[in-house]
Amino acid sequence: MSRPASPTPPRRLQPRRGALTPTLIVVALVVVGFIFFANVWTDVLWYQQLGFFEVFLTENLARIGIFAVGFAIMFAGVFYAIRIAYHARPVYAPDSEIRDNLNRYQAQLEPVRRVVMIGLPVLFGLFAGSAASSQWQKVLLFFNQESFGQNDPAFGLDIGFYLMTLPFLGFVTGFLISVAIVAGIAGILTHYLYGSIRIMERGIFTSRAAQIHLAVTGASFLILLGVNFWLDRYAAVQNSGGRWAGALYTDVNAVIPTKAILAVAAILVAILYIVAAIIGKWRLPVIGTAMLVITSILAGGVYPWVIQQFQVRPSEQTLEKEYIERNIGMTRAAYGLDQVKVERYNATTTTTEGALAPDAQTTANIRLLDPNLISDAFSQLEQFRPYYQFPKALNVDRYEVNGKVQDTVIAVRELNPEGLSPDQQSWLNRHIVYTHGYGVVAAKGNKFTADGKPEFLQSGIPSTGVLGNDKTYEPRIYFGEDSPEYSIVGAPEGAPHREQDRPVSKEGGETQYTFTGNGGPNVGSFFNRVLYSVKFQSSDLLLTDGVNEASQVLYERNPRERVQKVAPYLTVDGNAYPAVVDGRVKWIVDGYTTSQYYPYSQQEQLSDATTDSQTTAGRNVALPNSSVNYIRNSVKATVDAYDGSVTLYAWDDQDPLLKAWQKVFPTSIKPYSEMSAAIMSHVRYPEDLFKVQRELLGRYHVTDPVSFYKNDDAWSVPNDPTVSDAVKQPPFYMSLQMPDQKKPAFQLTSAYIPQVVDGNARNVLYGFLAADSDAGNKKGVKADSYGELRLLQVPPEAQIPGPGQAQNKFNSDPTVSQALNLLRQGASDVLNGNLLTLPAGGGMLYIQPVYLKSTGETSYPTLQRVLVAFGDKIGFAPTLDAALNQLFGGRSGATAGDSPNNGKTPASPGGSGSTPPTGSADAKAALKAALDEANAAIKAGQEALAKGDFAAYGEQQKKLAAALQKALDAEARIVGTGTASTPTSPSATPTPTPSS
Repeated sequence: MSRPASPTPPRRLQPRRGALTPTLIVVALVVVGFIFFANVWTDVLWYQQLGFFEVFLTENLARIGIFAVGFAIMFAGVFYAIRIAYHARPVYAPDSEIRDNLNRYQAQLEPVRRVVMIGLPVLFGLFAGSAASSQWQKVLLFFNQESFGQNDPAFGLDIGFYLMTLPFLGFVTGFLISVAIVAGIAGILTHYLYGSIRIMERGIFTSRAAQIHLAVTGASFLILLGVNFWLDRYAAVQNSGGRWAGALYTDVNAVIPTKAILAVAAILVAILYIVAAIIGKWRLPVIGTAMLVITSILAGGVYPWVIQQFQVRPSEQTLEKEYIERNIGMTRAAYGLDQVKVERYNATTTTTEGALAPDAQTTANIRLLDPNLISDAFSQLEQFRPYYQFPKALNVDRYEVNGKVQDTVIAVRELNPEGLSPDQQSWLNRHIVYTHGYGVVAAKGNKFTADGKPEFLQSGIPSTGVLGNDKTYEPRIYFGEDSPEYSIVGAPEGAPHREQDRPVSKEGGETQYTFTGNGGPNVGSFFNRVLYSVKFQSSDLLLTDGVNEASQVLYERNPRERVQKVAPYLTVDGNAYPAVVDGRVKWIVDGYTTSQYYPYSQQEQLSDATTDSQTTAGRNVALPNSSVNYIRNSVKATVDAYDGSVTLYAWDDQDPLLKAWQKVFPTSIKPYSEMSAAIMSHVRYPEDLFKVQRELLGRYHVTDPVSFYKNDDAWSVPNDPTVSDAVKQPPFYMSLQMPDQKKPAFQLTSAYIPQVVDGNARNVLYGFLAADSDAGNKKGVKADSYGELRLLQVPPEAQIPGPGQAQNKFNSDPTVSQALNLLRQGASDVLNGNLLTLPAGGGMLYIQPVYLKSTGETSYPTLQRVLVAFGDKIGFAPTLDAALNQLFGGRSGATAGDSPNNGKTPASPGGSGSTPPTGSADAKAALKAALDEANAAIKAGQEALAKGDFAAYGEQQKKLAAALQKALDAEARIVGTGTASTPTSPSATPTPTPSS
C-alpha cells in the first residue's frame, strides 16, 4: 500500500544568520576605542600632573575645532554637489544606447545610493579635516598675532603680516580651492551618471540645471584662484628659489604686476561664468578661460623669463643691487646678526717673551679637559656600579669656586638599566627597583692631576664637593637623557623601601629609597593601572604587587622631549645640560621660535647648519630637517632631575612670535624676572642658535651689496681636524677675554676660513666669532652683555694658520711625532683632544690636549701632553703652562691653570711616585737612556713575536712600559728646570729627537 502524497511541500529550513561576525566587529571596535581612550586619558593625566593641562586642552580643542570646520566645509561641498546634481537629473534621455548603459549603472548604484551620497562626502570630509587640523599653529597665530613694528621694503606691510596672517590666508585659500575641485568633480560625475551631461556625436550635451551648477562651481573656483594670485604677490618677498631670497628685480617688475593682472582676470572670467549661467551663452566664459590660461603661461612664465634673460642677466649686478641690499638687511635682522660687533684684528705670527701678560686671566682659565673624550675617565673613576652611566659627551659650565669663576666639565650619574646582569633583567627590577641615577660629577676644566686624571670639584657617593653634598642638594636623578622608559615609584608613609638607591661603599652594600616627590600620574587605582598597562603594553604593570595606592608612574623623562611636549610650538635645542641650582639638579633646555616666512630672509636648513663632528658621532642631537629664515632663543626651560617639573621662562620677551604664543597659552610661560640668581648664573648662549648664526655670518658679515654679489669675501666654518670625516668643527665654550672686553667672560666660540668650494679650502684664519654667554648672577636680571656677538676679522695678508694648518703642524712635527709614536708602542692609543682657538698674545693661539689611553677594557684616557701653536711655532709639554713658556721664548708672561703640575710625575710601575731631582743634565741623560731602553724593548719584542714566543713578548712589553714611564718622568724634570733652550727648528719643543 503506497503512502499518499503530501498535500503541501515540506518547508525548507532558512539558514540562520550567524552572530559571530557582527560580534567580532563590535569587539574589535571596542578594543580599538579603549586603546585610543587609554592613550588620550593618560595624556590628560600627564599634562594635569605637570601643570600644563592648558597646553593639552588648547591644542586639542584647536585641532578638533579646525577638524570640524574642515570636515563640515568639505562634507557640505561634496554632499550638496552630489545632491544638486542628483535632483537635477533629466526624466528622459534621448539616446537609447547611452540610456541603457546609464540605467545599468543607476540600477547597480540605487541599492546603496543613500549610503554613497552620505559616505563619499564623509570620507572626503575626514581627509580634509585631518589635513586642516595639522595647521592648528597657523590658525592660532593668526587669531593671536602680534605686530613686529617693522615693515617690509616691498609693500610696506608689518613683518607680522607675513609670519602670521599670510600663512593663514594661504592655508584657507588652498583648502577652499581643494573643496571647489573635489566638489566640482563629484558634481560632474553625478551629472554624467544620471544623464545631465552626455557625450554625443555632435558634442557634449548638458542640461540647463547642469549648466548652472557647473557655472557656479567654476566661478567659485576662479574667484578663489584670483584671491590666490593676489596673495602670491605678497609671497614673492618670501621667494627662496633665486640666488638671493626675496623679491628681486624680475619679481618686482614682472612677476608681482602679472600676478595682479591674473587676479583681476580670474575675477572677470568668474563673472562671465555667472552671466553665462543666467543667459545660457557659453562662448564668452570659454574664451575667457582660454585667455586666462594663455595669459598665465605668457605673463606668469614667459614674460618673467624674458626679463630675467635679456634685461637682468646682462646687468645683474646693477639691477639687483637694491634687492641684494634688502636681502642682506632682512636676513641679518631675522637671524639676530644685525647687532654683531665687528672689529679688525691685526693678528701677529711672531712670538715674544711675555706676550701673554695682557691675557693672564684668559690663560689661567684655558680649558684642557675635552668633554667629548673624558667621559670614559668619569665612568671608570666615578661610575661605581655597572647600573650607572655617564653620557658620551659631557657638558661645559661654570661655577664660582673660592670667589672665582671656574670653567667646569660636568655630568650626572644616570641609571643604566642595560648594566644589570642577565639574571637581573626582570620587569620588577627594570621598572620598580632600579629607578634613578645618583649625583653630579664635575671637574675643573683648566686643571688635571699629575697623572692626567680629572681634578674633581664634585664626586663620590655620597656626593661631596664644592657644589654641595647630599644634605644641601637632592642628588637623585629620576629624569635624564638616558632614563628608563617608565618607572613605578612612591609608597605610603611607613611602607618598606623598594627602590635601589645608592652604594654604601665601593666594595658593596646598597641603600634603599622611596620617591617622595610629585613626578608622575597616580597609578594606585585599578582603572589607572589598566590604562597604563594598555599604554605600555605590559600585563606585569597590571598584575604586580609592586604597585600601591600611592604609586606614581614616571615617563617622558628625557628633558628635551619633556619640554617639546609641553611647548609644541618651540624648536628645542639639541643639547640639554645639568646644573646644581637652588638645592636641586636641573636640566637647562633652550627653546626657539622659528618661521620660514620672514620677507627677504635667506632660508637655512636646520639639520645642515647644526650638524658637526659631535652630532655625527652621536654625542649631540642635530635639529630637525626643516627650513627656517627666522629664529629667536625665546624660551629658557628648566626640568627638575628629581621630580621632572618643567618651568618655561620667556627669555626673549620682545619676540612677537613668543608674545603671540603667550596669548594662546597665557599661564604656561613665566617672565624671566622670576628666574633665580642661581639659574641665571648657569644660563649660556645656546649651541644650535650659534651654529645657525655662524653659518649665515660666513656670507652675511659682508654688508656691501657689490662685494656680496661678487662673493669675494665669503667664509666657511672649518672642518674638525681631529676626526677623519669631513664634518664641521663644533663650537667651543670657554672663558675668554675678547680684545674689547675688560675681563674674561664665558663665551661660545668658532673660527672661519676662506669659503670651501668643492672640498678645496685654503686653511688660513679669516675670522673668529664669540657669543657672550654670561647672563649675570642676579635674580631676574639679564646682563646687558649677554648674547653679544663679537666678530674678529683677520686681514688675509696676515696669513694666520687655520685650525687645519695648526693640526697639520702638530701631526707633522718630527719631535712631536716621534714622542707620540713612542707612546703608542706601549699598547696604547694617543687621542687628540678638541683644538681650541682663541685670540691671545696679539695673535691666534691654538691649544690641544693630548690623551693617552691603553687598549684594556677598563682603560680611560689620561691627559699626558698639551700642544700649543702660535704662527709657525709649536710647543709640546706635559703641562699647558710649560708648553706656553716654550712657545713664547721661555716665558709666556702668564700662568696656566695647570702650572702646579710642572715638574711633577705620576707614580711609575716600579717606583714610589716621588718627584726625582730636577737637574737638567741628569734629566736629559735619563731621557736618552730611557728612550734607548724603549727602542731595545721594541726590537726584542718584535723578535720574540716573530719566533712565536709570546711569554718573551709579554716580558718585553713590560720593559717597554717601564722605559716609557722613565722617559715621561725625565721629560717632566726637564720641563721643571725651565732651562730648556728653544730649538732652531719651527718647533719650540725641547724634547730631544731620539734615533728610532
